[in-house]
Amino acid sequence: MNITRVGAEKSVIGPEDWFTGSVRIDPLFDRLEPARVNAANVTFEPGARTAWHTHPLGQTLIISSGCGWVQREGGPIEEVHPGDVVHFPPGEKHWHGASATVAMTHIAIQEKLDGKAVDWMEQVSDQEYQK
Repeated sequence: MNITRVGAEKSVIGPEDWFTGSVRIDPLFDRLEPARVNAANVTFEPGARTAWHTHPLGQTLIISSGCGWVQREGGPIEEVHPGDVVHFPPGEKHWHGASATVAMTHIAIQEKLDGKAVDWMEQVSDQEYQK
């Protein structure tokens, strides 16, 4: 058994290459092989969002507070609220973040394939975000 105490991992600011706006990432866990899963608590201020990206083994988001938006490529923007669970299958291009007026926090869970959990792509433009 292993207990990781709150605050054991420092918060980090979401890198500009991966996010637009103010984003804080609080790592929760990153299991060593043979396990592949990792998770983080991610907080987006209003208007903040990820860049477009995919996950080789998919991603699950558990919305824990606020109001957010999620979108898969070619689909509509969907509004999400606390208690909602969003799953993106492996390789599905998508983005997620806060709504334009309300912050949003979610737990992001994904697995690594050959040591990689995410493939980052281009930023979500203001025009795409404001649809």
